[in-house]
Amino acid sequence: MASPAHASGGPRRDGLPASETGGTDIRAGRRAARLERIGERTAWIYTGLVFGFLFLPILIVVIYSFNAGRHVTELTGFSTQWYTIAWSDRFLMNALRNSLTIATTTAVLATVMGTASALAMDRLSPRLRWLMELLTYVAIIVPGIVIGIATLIFLVTAFDWLNPWLAYLAGVDAPHLGLGAASVVAAHTLFTMAIVNVLVRTRMRGMDRNLVEASEDLFATPWRTFVQVTFPQLLPAIMAGALLAFTFSFDDFIIAFFTSGQDQTVPIYLFASIRRGVNPSVNAIATVLLGVTIMAIVLAGLVYRRGQRRGGAGAQG
Repeated sequence: MASPAHASGGPRRDGLPASETGGTDIRAGRRAARLERIGERTAWIYTGLVFGFLFLPILIVVIYSFNAGRHVTELTGFSTQWYTIAWSDRFLMNALRNSLTIATTTAVLATVMGTASALAMDRLSPRLRWLMELLTYVAIIVPGIVIGIATLIFLVTAFDWLNPWLAYLAGVDAPHLGLGAASVVAAHTLFTMAIVNVLVRTRMRGMDRNLVEASEDLFATPWRTFVQVTFPQLLPAIMAGALLAFTFSFDDFIIAFFTSGQDQTVPIYLFASIRRGVNPSVNAIATVLLGVTIMAIVLAGLVYRRGQRRGGAGAQG
């Protein structure tokens, strides 16, 4: 039963009437809720400004790629003429062939080497595995300009050492090693295989190990276990890694700029075109590259998520 002081709204132990204390708590709660709403709105406004700063220039490039005028800053009408002009440029077509060749070769090599390294790391001791994982993440977070400069110095030094030996052994017909598409593939593979490795190892952590053990109990060879049990479960991550490797290689400018030599890729061609002056055909090329990149990333995400759902359903079954 409540005391008379509390029942009559008398003073509490802190010296304030119960009615005044309850009103103070209500006002404090309303003030906290108001501040929380203001903080949420401020966060939404800040997020919108950040995304606008990031994506508004890209949207402007896409819009001006359909410009009918001859100046990049004057939107006079809708036309697709700059797409026709851009893709009839033989220098651009040569750069596009180089980019597709480099990206495809990089995707294949990075997928094979990244998957093999992930399978090998799974059998290492915990300490050695931790060290290899650390080196893999370092390869991902190192800036592209550092990778480009380091690869350039390494390749130039290696070529200076190998070319005299080739000339001594093969004579006049000896091949002369130098920077080109092959050096770009080597640099891109070094970077993108780390991405494939991370995706495959992440998928391996969620893989049903009971199937592998059952295959071994049924006296299946390691190769047959890999082909019929392990590989189908890792296939979504492998495909997603291949698509991401292709995308990063196709869009890369910094590493390719340092290691391409006389061979041009599409990003390098765009950089050279901008130095001569910006015209709407540059916007058309950039829009096509943007579309290819978005399609590849979305496809990689869909493949990876579908594989995860299938793996989860198989584990539940």
